[in-house]
Amino acid sequence: MSAPTTELRARLHRQLLGWFDRGKRDLPWRRSRDPYAIWVSEVMLQQTQVSVVLPYWEAFLRRFPDLRALADAPLDAVLAAWRGLGYYARARNLHRAAQAIVRDHGGRFPRTVEALAALPGFGRYTVGAVASIAFGLPVPVVDGNVARVLARLFALEGAAGDPVREKALWRVAETLVADERPGDWNQALMELGATVCRPESPSCLLCPVREECRALALGAVERIPAPRPRAVRRAMQLAVAVVRRGESVLLVRREGTGLFGGLWELPALEVAEGDDLRAALGAAWPGARVAAEPLASVERTLTHRDLRLTAFEVAGLRVLPGGRFVSSRQAESLGVSAAMQAVLEHVFAGAPQRRPRRPPR
Repeated sequence: MSAPTTELRARLHRQLLGWFDRGKRDLPWRRSRDPYAIWVSEVMLQQTQVSVVLPYWEAFLRRFPDLRALADAPLDAVLAAWRGLGYYARARNLHRAAQAIVRDHGGRFPRTVEALAALPGFGRYTVGAVASIAFGLPVPVVDGNVARVLARLFALEGAAGDPVREKALWRVAETLVADERPGDWNQALMELGATVCRPESPSCLLCPVREECRALALGAVERIPAPRPRAVRRAMQLAVAVVRRGESVLLVRREGTGLFGGLWELPALEVAEGDDLRAALGAAWPGARVAAEPLASVERTLTHRDLRLTAFEVAGLRVLPGGRFVSSRQAESLGVSAAMQAVLEHVFAGAPQRRPRRPPR
């Protein structure tokens, strides 16, 4: 496609920014010029809806009000504050980037694209969002909402995730972003995609740039963009060991940075579909006694997995390397996945009752 003309750019800016000024959603991070608060909101909003992010963002800033508070906090505290948002790599990268800013930039956010891009977890989108919204730099952003708006405006064919299409979208976004109000321009594109130019049943009659939309003129709004091929989720089942010591249970930290990496969990083994879960636990820890019947079973649907966790009471198992016994209250202060938290609720609800002490004679 040819680059948008100067006249088209001017019309789009006038129409879209006017619409944004009149009716943008009143979101708390839009009332802040603090790059830290803006950064946290943008990271949380990746893969997560605004309605879900709102209470998390407010609670996170109360717990970690500035960069130094986040950098100084234990990773466990950060992961615990993130519990329920999912995609925990985002929280780990927030923590690492905060530490890098304190260590390498004196606790002040760097204000160049190059310095931002060198921070952990700062991909092209995050760099663009922070640079434009917090610092007023003319840097583009392309997320799912922006991609959909631009694809329809310029009738860019191709499915989401297609490399050729993605390159074209970033090229258009770079052409459109201007020196004047780049942060508002980027937010207006995101707002339009979230509220009007939706994936299904878009409200074209309410669109402020409908006169410029090539997909609408071609009658192609419903097929642009083409749907992303659905990822095939694989079944994943975990056999979970519940080891008690009084009213506490044994937790271990999962290693690595993959699924649930760095989070605390009840000792668990991935077991192939159809294999005996109880036998797998017994084989993993010879000498341990595994209950005949499961204590709890929890199922969760993740982006790429259908997850099932089945928990068994296990006796005679010693503390595993890096493990520790924690109470229900202590477990709340640790980073635990939502799926494992659901198992823990069953576990603590089924805790053995203390026998009343016999009164002295």
